[in-house]
Amino acid sequence: MKLKGLVWFFAIMLILISVYQLSFTWVVNAHENKMKAKAVKFVSQSHPGISGDEKDVLVQKTFHHYLDSTRDDKIYPVLGTTYQKSKENELSLGLDLQGGMSVTLNVSLDGLLKSLSNNPKDPALLKALATATTEKANTDQVTNDQDYITLFAQAFKQQNPGVKLASIFAGAGKTIKITDDDQTVINQLQATAKTAINQTYKVLLKRIDQFGVASPSINLDANKGIINVELAGVQDPERVRNLLQASAYLQFWEVYNIGEIGKNIDDADKALADYLSGLSSDTSKNSQQVAADSARLLANQHPLASVIHFIGPQQGQNGKPQYYSAIASVEAKDTSLANKYLSMDVVKNNFPPNIKFLYGLEQKNEKNGQRYFELYAIKTVPGTDKAKLEGEGVEDSRADYDEHGRPAIKMTMTPTGSRVWAKLTADNVGRPIAIVLDDIVYSAPNVNGPIEGGNSEISGNFTVQEAQDLASILKIGKIDAPAKIVQEQIVGPTLGQKAVNGGMTAFIISFVVIFILMLIYYNTAGWIANIALILNLLFTVGILSALGATLTAAGIAGLVLTIGMAVDTNVIIFERIKEELARGKSHHQAVHDGYIRSYAPVIDAHVTVFLTAAILFYFGLGPVLGFATTQMLGISLSLFCGILISRLITDLWMSKKDRHFIYFTKFSKKIFQHASYKFIEYRKVAYAISVVVLIFGIGSFFNGFEKGVEFKGGRSYTVQFDHNVDRDAISNPLHIAFDGDYPVIKTVGDNKHINITTSYLKGVNNADSAVEARLYQGLKAQLPPNLTAAEFVKNNIQSSQVVQPVISKDLENGAIKAVIFAIIAIIIYIFLRFRDWRYSVGTIISLLHDVFVALAVFSFFKNIVPFPLEIDQHFIAAILTVVGFSMNDTVIVFDRIREDSHNMKGASKESIINRAINDTLSRTIMTSVTVFITLLALFIFGGEVTRGFSFAMLIGVVTGTYSSIFVAAPILVEFAKDKPLGTARISSDKKKTPKAKLVHSK
Repeated sequence: MKLKGLVWFFAIMLILISVYQLSFTWVVNAHENKMKAKAVKFVSQSHPGISGDEKDVLVQKTFHHYLDSTRDDKIYPVLGTTYQKSKENELSLGLDLQGGMSVTLNVSLDGLLKSLSNNPKDPALLKALATATTEKANTDQVTNDQDYITLFAQAFKQQNPGVKLASIFAGAGKTIKITDDDQTVINQLQATAKTAINQTYKVLLKRIDQFGVASPSINLDANKGIINVELAGVQDPERVRNLLQASAYLQFWEVYNIGEIGKNIDDADKALADYLSGLSSDTSKNSQQVAADSARLLANQHPLASVIHFIGPQQGQNGKPQYYSAIASVEAKDTSLANKYLSMDVVKNNFPPNIKFLYGLEQKNEKNGQRYFELYAIKTVPGTDKAKLEGEGVEDSRADYDEHGRPAIKMTMTPTGSRVWAKLTADNVGRPIAIVLDDIVYSAPNVNGPIEGGNSEISGNFTVQEAQDLASILKIGKIDAPAKIVQEQIVGPTLGQKAVNGGMTAFIISFVVIFILMLIYYNTAGWIANIALILNLLFTVGILSALGATLTAAGIAGLVLTIGMAVDTNVIIFERIKEELARGKSHHQAVHDGYIRSYAPVIDAHVTVFLTAAILFYFGLGPVLGFATTQMLGISLSLFCGILISRLITDLWMSKKDRHFIYFTKFSKKIFQHASYKFIEYRKVAYAISVVVLIFGIGSFFNGFEKGVEFKGGRSYTVQFDHNVDRDAISNPLHIAFDGDYPVIKTVGDNKHINITTSYLKGVNNADSAVEARLYQGLKAQLPPNLTAAEFVKNNIQSSQVVQPVISKDLENGAIKAVIFAIIAIIIYIFLRFRDWRYSVGTIISLLHDVFVALAVFSFFKNIVPFPLEIDQHFIAAILTVVGFSMNDTVIVFDRIREDSHNMKGASKESIINRAINDTLSRTIMTSVTVFITLLALFIFGGEVTRGFSFAMLIGVVTGTYSSIFVAAPILVEFAKDKPLGTARISSDKKKTPKAKLVHSK
């Protein structure tokens, strides 16, 4: 009873949490649809003459204006939550569903070593750097796990025997000394490189805030120096490229205080209020709704001061006003509106022309937990965007302590920097100087007096960690360690919407078909499976939302696959209950024994699938992570819903006398009942088929594969045309345009959408515009005559992907590792589970059989089927899932073989295995059918993103079922023929015989 109470508690709590989390998504969608309709109506009434793209642009601007103006409106009627807060809690869509940009950046350490050296143009240094860069790109992470610094040191020592590394890095004021040995220098360089990578990551975290996307994602792999960034909904890819790849720039600025610009602030505030008042009266002529929206702004006569909280002067000890280094604070939720106001001409015109507003680091109010930023008024230098002192003026910096024992920063300037610093501090005695990295003010200490000689100390109210961070910023700010884009993917909103529609269609169709199938095959018991399925999906999506996860097209594929796998738990249990009923047991006893005897195969099947998903999560990048996350969560919840919730519902229904579920229908009674197929007698035929599979599998490596752009590198574009395009008609013009490179051309859905992959300028950074220009040139004959290159890039390119060789090799090697580790993990698990090496051998042969079939099909059919069969991350995800799913069926058969070998003492191996396969045939076929149906829906309706994945999975489900019946189990006959199949089970059961018999005899 205690267990039932816990199940009830967790079930109710999960339902409440999931509904609560998803309610934000429903409320936000309703509000945005309302604002979109309002924007369309307003534009149609106020600008009746415009249409097409011009109207769409104006509608979008008006729509975003409405959203911005209602960000503090309470749109959730029950909870009273604002639109902004609700938006933060909704289930976010990935860039492949709403459009956007994904980039993978590699931190460039060759520039860092140049900046640390005595002479960046030293030929010996440059030669060693070139060698290290080449070796890193060629060997990467599989054959050589050494980092870039180690590769550089090895190259330098090989090319310069007897020359110490310290000779090119040591110098006055530097950490590295001329007496240091090579290992000491390497350790110092590695420490600096690690700091540079982490600082670059922190800088990028600040930079992506400038793109204004709702849920940006940025992840660091410090060991590889790789940073993954996803920006869903971003509108300007070129700006993203430029901003993310720019070097971090350190600057020292003079600042305005509030006393110097107080009148300017008052004038700007009044001008803004007048402007908003005029805007309201103007727009009211077109829409009373717009007037109502603007009336909210007019209620506050100080719109600038309402979002920017200005800090007044304090009374100093000498009676004079004392000014804080920042002029104001802005709450985190108000930064967007504050930026908008400060960028308006009506505001800017009231401030000095050389003023620039910058934020400090995010801070938190300890009393109420409110997040806010301090706002600084920087005094720029007329005619240049540079400060009087830049990062190159800093020689070195370190965290230390001042004479009072407080954490401080010791800073050493270069000779040139010393002279500029002395003048800058002399001109600003008693005033702050802002230390700025990437337009973020990290500190603004007051100058106590002129600082000469190049050695400075920055002290104040620092913690030890803050002092270390600021010292790192001052040091790294002068180092050239930018992040370079090595992989890029852009998805247009139109293609994203197609992915959403396709994925949801596949989801709905597979759900409905499985729902009906459960009722047709299992009668009223099908309602148990369907309730468990609904709760499984609700919990999965709800928890994803609660965790702040992003739903991608691959994630939807994971949800669709979860539909099939979720009912598998109930299928296994129901089939066992049907067996117990067929033996003449009562419904109560059959249900009890059916559940008890299904636990082992259910848990085994889920563990194998979870293992492969976890390995995929560890080795995967980008969209496949969403698939792995969804699958791991769905599999875990499947155990809870399929076993505990299902049993709870069953017991609740059967609590009244003579009431029970029916597990048979006329249809299911006729199928696989009393099956007695002689599988073992035909095992040699199966072996012959497997030999053919082996030959074709090995042959696939010689025949070759069509690698996706992720694995071979290059650029891939999906282009939309206004008419059907023949692939042969554009092949030769593109071949000429790309200087002899033959692009891979495929249709995407129909002949109006063409995917073009080229190796032209592969590996060349910042060549996107050049490749797009050649693409336009090669396709010009198929485009409207007046379409410009810029219009082609903006309107016709629906999505694009760029993968540089360094990351493509890393992805390929990671994929190989993932498959190998998945197979090894499952083999080890099977061995530990069954304690018999023969089961592991059967597992190995079965898994290799399944993998070879998929490889053979993708190799020999790549030019036959009308859709792309590419080896990419989605294919690897499919292979790993197939490996896990194949074990799902195999483990069920293995479990029954072990059970029957215990019960059928004296019977031959052939009889035991035949009996086990026949007894589990119904559940083997049903589990395969449910997954096959969901995959078929995904293949037909899911869109191009997941078509290759679903096709590989369809093959895997068929071959996995075949190998479980005809390969894995029959193999047991061939090894250790004199050893019983259930030895491990019998020996382990001897200790538990009394308990086992008691359960069986109830």
